[in-house]
Amino acid sequence: MDRREFFDRSRQEFQKRWDTLLAYTHHDFAKEVVSNAATRASNFFFNRSQIDQISELLRQRLPHQVQQIIAKADRILAHRFDLLGFDDVDYGRDIDWHLDAVDGKRAPLKPFSTIRYLDFEEVGDSKVTWELNRHQHLVFLAKAFRLTKDRRYAEELLAQWRAWQIANPYPFGTNWASSLEVAFRSLSWIWFYHLLEGKDVLPDGFRSEWLRAQAIHGRHLERYLSTYFSPNTHLLGEGVALFFLGTLCPELARSKRWQQLGWKIVLQESRRQVLDDGMHFERSIYYHVYAIDFFLHATVLASLNSISVPPELERTLEKMLDALSLLCTGGSPPAFGDDDGGRVFDPARNHAEHLSDPLAVGAVLFNRADFKSRVRVQTEESIWLLGAAGASRWDALDTQPIQPRSAALSQGGIYVLSNQSSRLAVRHSCATGSGRGHDHADALSVCLHSQGRQLLIDPGTYEYVGSSDLRNSFRGTAMHNTLRVDGEDQCDPAGPFSWKQSFRCVTEEWVQGETFDLFIGSHDGYQRLTSPVLHRRWVASLSAGIFLVRDLIEGEGEHQLDLSWHLDPDLVVHGHNIFRIKEAIQGFALLPTTNHDWAVSVQRGMCSPVYGKQSSAIILNYGKRATLPAEFVSVLLPLEDVGVFFRPTLRFANTDSNFIVSAYHHESRDLNHSFYFASPGKGWKSGLVASDAKFVCITTRPTEGPVSAVFCRGSYLQIGGVHKFRTDHTVERFEWTQNKIWCSDPDAVEPIPVNELLHSESREQAE
Repeated sequence: MDRREFFDRSRQEFQKRWDTLLAYTHHDFAKEVVSNAATRASNFFFNRSQIDQISELLRQRLPHQVQQIIAKADRILAHRFDLLGFDDVDYGRDIDWHLDAVDGKRAPLKPFSTIRYLDFEEVGDSKVTWELNRHQHLVFLAKAFRLTKDRRYAEELLAQWRAWQIANPYPFGTNWASSLEVAFRSLSWIWFYHLLEGKDVLPDGFRSEWLRAQAIHGRHLERYLSTYFSPNTHLLGEGVALFFLGTLCPELARSKRWQQLGWKIVLQESRRQVLDDGMHFERSIYYHVYAIDFFLHATVLASLNSISVPPELERTLEKMLDALSLLCTGGSPPAFGDDDGGRVFDPARNHAEHLSDPLAVGAVLFNRADFKSRVRVQTEESIWLLGAAGASRWDALDTQPIQPRSAALSQGGIYVLSNQSSRLAVRHSCATGSGRGHDHADALSVCLHSQGRQLLIDPGTYEYVGSSDLRNSFRGTAMHNTLRVDGEDQCDPAGPFSWKQSFRCVTEEWVQGETFDLFIGSHDGYQRLTSPVLHRRWVASLSAGIFLVRDLIEGEGEHQLDLSWHLDPDLVVHGHNIFRIKEAIQGFALLPTTNHDWAVSVQRGMCSPVYGKQSSAIILNYGKRATLPAEFVSVLLPLEDVGVFFRPTLRFANTDSNFIVSAYHHESRDLNHSFYFASPGKGWKSGLVASDAKFVCITTRPTEGPVSAVFCRGSYLQIGGVHKFRTDHTVERFEWTQNKIWCSDPDAVEPIPVNELLHSESREQAE
């Protein structure tokens, strides 16, 4: 700790104890912040005259969503709640606001500063209890009332709200233990108030009653900001809530200060928490979306209240949306990192397919037709936030065909390789200390999507605390599509949100070509072993629609190596190494080299599509007790129709003993691909192919010979003894097709006469 952190933490600890002492004297915590001074005007996302228009827009554009709102509100009337991944949780006749009804554990009603909310034995899963106490379900009741005019929804809302005030006297109970949860609750109260405002369902004097409750929340947030405890989405969400309270509760004496403090936090966290490539610094996809939600809501509210939004914030927000749009190429984004299970607007939209939602708001705010193309349908959230004017701007945006796009989010540790309608995302980040509490031990893991469907998945998070060790299992290396050595994780957990070790990931190559992409990365997480090991992974993507993954394990001695592939729960075995989506013809093939000597097992394992929920899925594991160095190569082949699939083969070609090169040949009905991996800067020869390149890929048709060739980090490529391609110095990338040549350094390409090319092809075919 530096001096500022020490004093801030000390201040908070003293204030917690002081607040407890004040409570025992029956202190009025709201009195000091309520004022009768003249109020200033403020604007929410909509006013009372616009709600009927918005409700009609929802009925027209999202009729199914309207039905879901009403159906959910009906369950809430019966005190049955959908919480995180737990559906229809019954809280009985009288709601116990301190109960984790899933695990049957009740948190004690004692000063919040003394509650161990990460201790499962004391409180159960605090996230379940807190999810109920965020009161986002009250917003559903308010929306159902506006959509149906049925007073039962409003009456139940008010009854629950008042019952909560009695059951949660400040500062006692787990529902005050996390400032972020206080922030969420205050936002929910703002939403339901503005949905019911102007209707006779709110009793006389309710605003004063509501303001007193909000005053306590604002006071708590200001005193107990997560400035050092959890300076991530916790601090951001608390800042957003203070900004909303300060803007929309002008009667409160501290409102102006809260507005300024909240907006300051939003601005400073947009600079601190967002990396240059647009990714959120916690390197979790879910938390990236979480942060976008907070920034979007605060930015729209600021604009509606004539608060200047700096261009820097707009650029940061658009960058974050650009990163999300990239990750949505080919389908829902990969689930790298922790899955929190909550959302800022609608907690039910917490599955992978919902994580593109912010793009709907971003499309209108930034006039981005490409964002609209990703989500296709306007979301309920965007209609409430932007109203009829936003709906008109949405309609004016022309959708665009979604083109495959490869790109690197290098600071966020994600590399996206796209071809045709498929996307393979490589996770190249590492869990390093408590500052990466939502990271997983998943360096070099991959996720594969094709035609909007998940094929290879990240199995998720499942829980943060529990009676078992599932928290560590789900974030461990074995639960990801990467290599495990000697049964060890890449690093060891040190509690639910920290790690014992740090390790380093290195991106050795990232090449984006016209016809291929290449990623090479390594990590030293296994260097801590008695006999150190380095894992290096090559991933190549070809425009022909295939992905090749080469795992190179370097070190000395004998080690147990295990390589896992986690399949989406909707995939079933269709044939040897072929998997099909249930009730569909689409699928994919996972092809190792023929005659490999790794033991293979196909078994059922766990995955968690959303926090709190488990599903069964296929896990394919290849294992071997090997003397290092060792390598394993697989081809991942998305299939439009497994029924017409011609089984290709992937075989290893013995290399010339005088050269350090590994060659693999992938043979199919129409196209054959030969891959060569070598150390750079040294000439090598394998069969009829010779080069000094680090990576070579040659594509041939069985009856035509070569139709394309690429090499990386080299200066020449010979096929069949003919000097086909050459440059005057080493280049990063060279590509040839029958129609065109591309080179990362066009000036380095030596001109090759057309007749020489034709002559070389004829000679090669003859050979």
